[in-house]
Amino acid sequence: MLQTAQDFLSFIFNFDLLQEYGWRLVAGLKITFEVVTISVLIGFVLSYFVCSARMSRNVILSGAAVAYSTFFRGTPLLCQLYLVYYGAGEIRPFLTDVGLWWFFRDAYYCCIFTFSLNTAAYQSEILRGALSSVPKGQIEAGASLGLSTYRIARHIVWPQAFLIALRPLGNELISMIKASALAAIVTLLDLMGQTRFIFARTFDFSVYLYAAVIYLAIVELIRRVWGRIDKAFSRHVIAAAR
Repeated sequence: MLQTAQDFLSFIFNFDLLQEYGWRLVAGLKITFEVVTISVLIGFVLSYFVCSARMSRNVILSGAAVAYSTFFRGTPLLCQLYLVYYGAGEIRPFLTDVGLWWFFRDAYYCCIFTFSLNTAAYQSEILRGALSSVPKGQIEAGASLGLSTYRIARHIVWPQAFLIALRPLGNELISMIKASALAAIVTLLDLMGQTRFIFARTFDFSVYLYAAVIYLAIVELIRRVWGRIDKAFSRHVIAAAR
């Protein structure tokens, strides 16, 4: 029994492994943060244009936005990543001619490109839902007061839509943190990529446990911080409801 307990503790607390390869996990975590942060920010900017096109009265723009959202929300992220990373090699002559091969031959840029397009589709639907939930009467009231479309959007529509979208956007950020582990499959040495590298060198399965704990800690930290942000922005709504 004692020997079993010692084996279990040595499996969990493998200090020799952490001492030798811990720096690789830190380096991988840095890449994960970079890829997710850049992708989510680019995706947020793109989501505004996709959302605007989706809510447009122009049939072509609206149809294109629906097709974009349907494709990226309806197909696996792994499939999208393969299409970009491996598919780019199939059209290498064209990409070379237009000067973009340097971009698509790098796994780092391919991951950011794919993740940005994917999260933009989800974030656009979050924004669309939030904007649609703002009562029409408030917009009409602003127009009756002579406010411009810009002022109505800035002072009436977007503040309310932002509060509604805040928590779902936090959930999307958490989803991207977890989905970023797929980047390891296309040779990017992010947190999961470094974990696979360490396991290939040591065959010590405990490194996957450490990676899981790190992902869990990141998700829990984001959840708590985002909850505080949501509470801070919604304090006047909570106070009015009491």
